Amino acid sequence: MKRLLTTQDGPYLQQLYAWLRSQGIPVSVSERNGKLDLLLHQSSYEARARQLIDEFKADPNIIAVRQGTKNRQLVTDLMKNTGWLTRIVAVICVLMFMGVMAGGDAFVRYFIISDSFSQLPLDAPWRLLTPAFLHFSATHIVFNLFWWWYLGGRIEVYLGTRWLLALFVLTAVSANVVQFYVSGPNFGGMSGVVYGLLGFCWLYSGQRNTPLKLPPALILFMLGWLILGYTDVLWVNVANEAHLAGLIAGCIAGITVRQLRPKPRH
Repeated sequence: MKRLLTTQDGPYLQQLYAWLRSQGIPVSVSERNGKLDLLLHQSSYEARARQLIDEFKADPNIIAVRQGTKNRQLVTDLMKNTGWLTRIVAVICVLMFMGVMAGGDAFVRYFIISDSFSQLPLDAPWRLLTPAFLHFSATHIVFNLFWWWYLGGRIEVYLGTRWLLALFVLTAVSANVVQFYVSGPNFGGMSGVVYGLLGFCWLYSGQRNTPLKLPPALILFMLGWLILGYTDVLWVNVANEAHLAGLIAGCIAGITVRQLRPKPRH
């Protein structure tokens, strides 16, 4: 190992160490005679390490500046790969989740699909959609919004907002209605929509290399999760029929839209 510098300023060396490690430099710190040594593990990194040390000495705030730049770039990339509908639906889900956490059943009762266990609310058709916005745990909403952002964003960017809106309505209503007739009105979540978007991307692309083509491993994982839901081995309550209905609706939509050949936006 090669000693790059020695100092008694612990906080300074801690920041410098973090800076070098963030840039992939293999360094460590050791104490010797009351002083701190910054050690380089591989001599092949020496030139780069000394360059980075000089940059740090010139501007000790470089870590915060670089991190801020990375964070802004991450936000930019996340927003670039979506459209306004993807974002609005995500925001509504977050707001609804806050309402569920704060208001409990008194809040949820206004957004479940029906007050009845046998009749759909044909006089309030929006309630066929609202269960998709309800989530009952942090894990539930994070999982669903991740896939909504990933799949819905791709569809909106590639085909346009109108197609994503149509898919959202189709898959949400299909999943919610089927789940209602199987288990009653006490359910919520966007998993049926997520499976619908998965099915759409899967069959819309088929063997074609479109921007909506998904990795086979991802498709197998999601289908495996769907099957596991029917085995009762999962530690969470799963709306299996909503998942399956959403998937079937999305697959049918994928085949149909593929035949219609809408002009991609990009």
